[in-house]
Amino acid sequence: MSDTVKTAILLVGGASLRMQPLTSDKPKCMIEVNGKPILYWILKWLKSHNIENVVLGVAYKKEVVIDYAKNNDFGLNIMISEHTVEGETAEGFRLAIERHVKDENFVAMNGDEITNLNLTKMIGSHLDNKSLATIAISPLKSPFGIVELWEDSIVGFKEKPIITDKFVSTGIYVFNRKIKDYLPEKGHIEKNTFPLLADAGVLKAYKLNSNEKWLTVNTVKDIMRADEEFRMMGLG
Repeated sequence: MSDTVKTAILLVGGASLRMQPLTSDKPKCMIEVNGKPILYWILKWLKSHNIENVVLGVAYKKEVVIDYAKNNDFGLNIMISEHTVEGETAEGFRLAIERHVKDENFVAMNGDEITNLNLTKMIGSHLDNKSLATIAISPLKSPFGIVELWEDSIVGFKEKPIITDKFVSTGIYVFNRKIKDYLPEKGHIEKNTFPLLADAGVLKAYKLNSNEKWLTVNTVKDIMRADEEFRMMGLG
């Protein structure tokens, strides 16, 4: 059944103030990792999982993304949906669905995620569960070193470990079209939509396995380690 999902919405419109000055003249998705913009790697990954149609939700420095998509052939049917920076992810996804998505189920994601997760398998899980939304989740990687205690004695340290019993959203989703009923006019779907879906029991998780990696670029420091983590994914 997973081959029935052919469309993805990719939001690439955030201003990303934490990435200044790298994003002073372009959106975050155009920052280069391993010699290519993040957007390039996402589109290549989507195509490898039989996605045919991609809606780019643009806002901040939208001309840079539009020109890049127009002047490069990715073997995809790329459509543009404009939204406001202030409208956040809710407006971005809602307008993209209304304008360009007729599919019953589709992929949706933020434009700063690089991963090797098996999207085909995730789509299959979503369809099998008949979920309204499925979120790809990954074990939490602590940004800090962890102190190990025995009562009040420090017995060791772990440098930025993976916390295997805590999970974070990767910003990669599969949605059923009915999610539109839960999207506000503006705001963050993470704060406004997902809690409602969780309360209704229609929100599912897809856990990345040990071979599936996920990299997000949120700060300038992330760029320094991005190339190394990218190579570990084997995506180049």
